[in-house]
Amino acid sequence: MPRTLDSKFHLDNIVDQFGSDLDADKVKAYCSNHEVGYQTITKYLNQYKTKRGHWKVTVKEAKKQLEKTIQMPPSTVGIAKTTIDTANLVPEKDATFVKFGHFGDIKKVIQSRLFYPVFITGMSGNGKTFGVEQACSQTNRELIRVNITVETDEDDLIGGFRLVNGETVWHNGPVIEALERGAILLLDEIDLASNKILCLQSILEGKGVFLKKIGEYINPKAGFNVVATANTKGKGSDDGRFIGTNVLNEAFLERFPITIEQDYPSPITENKILTGLCKELNIPMVGEHQNFIKHLCSWAEIVRKTFNEGGVDEIISTRRLTHVIRAYSIFGDKMKAVQMCLNRFDDETKESFIQLYTKLDDSVTIS
Repeated sequence: MPRTLDSKFHLDNIVDQFGSDLDADKVKAYCSNHEVGYQTITKYLNQYKTKRGHWKVTVKEAKKQLEKTIQMPPSTVGIAKTTIDTANLVPEKDATFVKFGHFGDIKKVIQSRLFYPVFITGMSGNGKTFGVEQACSQTNRELIRVNITVETDEDDLIGGFRLVNGETVWHNGPVIEALERGAILLLDEIDLASNKILCLQSILEGKGVFLKKIGEYINPKAGFNVVATANTKGKGSDDGRFIGTNVLNEAFLERFPITIEQDYPSPITENKILTGLCKELNIPMVGEHQNFIKHLCSWAEIVRKTFNEGGVDEIISTRRLTHVIRAYSIFGDKMKAVQMCLNRFDDETKESFIQLYTKLDDSVTIS
């Protein structure tokens, strides 16, 4: 909701920082530090102008301007809190979801409505994010997801000033939205973050955050919690598999009470996942299609075992198996679906994976 800004806010701050005798250089420095337009500030200062590029703001005059500002209706310059255009941020239930592993533990934490940050680590494509979304769905909890990159900073997370219709307004970031709504904040791919993520330290302690740019303290609403997902444990990727992941600050990691290690589903569970997806895609669950799912699950299990033993450098994720099923629903050709979904790998890996699949499924041939 927009609120009045904010000659009050800017007059108070600029006088506090630079005194009542102002010149153009001081005003420009203030504008740079607070991400506000020079013309916006000088518009507020016009009545205090003594000569070109000089202003003198007395306490009496500032008080009069402040009282005038409070009496004014909401202006076009204000603090506009980001409002997500939806009344309900609870994720939709996915009919294809199959619970496995530590899903029950994650669901219990979310359902408890206690502040208890959780760090979930595991290989790519094994359902970490999907599991959190469905846990929120099943417990009727709102979820705000933030995809972290090395460029993510305080402005992206907490919020900042934005230019709207030529005026400077404040917008809350997703972290503040989650705090105020008592929602689950999902920090996805947290190990891609730089040290700029340390702006969340107090929040990970269950405390609020002071928005220093607008002078407001935000307390977390009951139910607020933080869940982070990562491919590593925040110590970087020694084998280079997850390029771009960083070593996270130890004090930051220490603020997560528990770490959950998520593995890939068992073949039986993956069979259920793929069967549900086939039903959603209207693929008849007759013998041929059932066998296809069975072969895919066996294939993935063998590849993962070989990967864990150091025999191959790549792996078949649960997500990639769902890609194969979707490709099959489009093209109607099992081998084509497998081949197209393996094209992301180098030629040697792709060929070895294809050869392995054809040994498991004698109904297909390499085209």
